[in-house]
Amino acid sequence: MQIQLITVGKLKERYWNDAVAEYAKRLGPYAKLDLREVPDEKAPENMSAAEAEQVKVREGERILAAIKADAHVIALAIEGETWTSEQLASHMDKQAVYGGGAFAFVIGGSLGLSSAVLARADKKLSFGRMTYPHQMMKVLVLEQVYRAFKILRGEPYHK
Repeated sequence: MQIQLITVGKLKERYWNDAVAEYAKRLGPYAKLDLREVPDEKAPENMSAAEAEQVKVREGERILAAIKADAHVIALAIEGETWTSEQLASHMDKQAVYGGGAFAFVIGGSLGLSSAVLARADKKLSFGRMTYPHQMMKVLVLEQVYRAFKILRGEPYHK
C-alpha cells in the first residue's frame, strides 16, 4: 500500500519531527510512506476574506500538484465525517482491494483547504469540531494509519 501525507508548512519543532519519524518507522513494514510538505503562503495577520481565499487557492494549487493521480484522497476538514479507528481501517482495506491501494491524506494550512482540494477529495474526514495545531494533526494522522494497519492484521496495539 502507498500512503502519502501532504501537509502545508514545515515542521519546525524537534519533538514533532521525532514523533513523525517514529510513526514513519513503524509504518515501514506496512506501507510505502511519502511525506510531502508544501510551502505555506505568507499572509498578513489582518486579511480580508478575499485575501484569505487567495491564500487557500495558492496553497491548494501546491497540494493538488503533490497528489498522485491514482490516489484515493482523504482530506482533513472540520465539516467531514467522523470515523472510529475501526471505520478508517475498514475504509482503507476496501480501497486497497478495490481502488488500488494508493492513499493521499491532506492537511491544509491555517485557513483550511481550498474548494478545489475539497472537490478532489474522495472523502472528507474530521477529527472532531475542535481546532488542533497542524503539527499535531500530522502526528495524529500517521498514528491512526498505523493503528488501522494493526487493526487489519489483528496485531496487538489497538485496545
